[in-house]
Amino acid sequence: MGLLDRWTKKTEQAKLKDLDKKSVKPATTTKTVKKEKVESKNEIVAPVSTRKSVKTESIAYKILVRPLVTEKSAVMESLNKYSFIVSHSATKTQVKQAVAEAYGVRPATVNIMNVEGRSVRFGHGYGRRSDYKKAVVTLATGQSIAIHEGV
Repeated sequence: MGLLDRWTKKTEQAKLKDLDKKSVKPATTTKTVKKEKVESKNEIVAPVSTRKSVKTESIAYKILVRPLVTEKSAVMESLNKYSFIVSHSATKTQVKQAVAEAYGVRPATVNIMNVEGRSVRFGHGYGRRSDYKKAVVTLATGQSIAIHEGV
């Protein structure tokens, strides 16, 4: 493939040289070329920024997998700390945005930890539980989330 890439690059360069020879425009300086590149970058950047806004609108269902319902998390809820299992690629800011979108409350702090799965035994065989990422969200006083409604 390297030979074909070289050949296509040479043909593209030859086409560009032919276009430069045919054009009647005076030779451009490096400053004008830079301006043209900046203008083309602005045209390219505009659609990308609109795509980012579309991605951030519905982030909650991708980031928050499920609430973590354990005895320890039930005790922590009295301290306004709620536990969630989140996706492996989630960051603190993404979790904060997802909780705000899904539950309508602004978290004060977010702590994230990777939990390794434990090895378990099934009869004579051994297995392993899957790893997961856990987020502990702390809310301001007076705010709460109703997680255990359907449990």
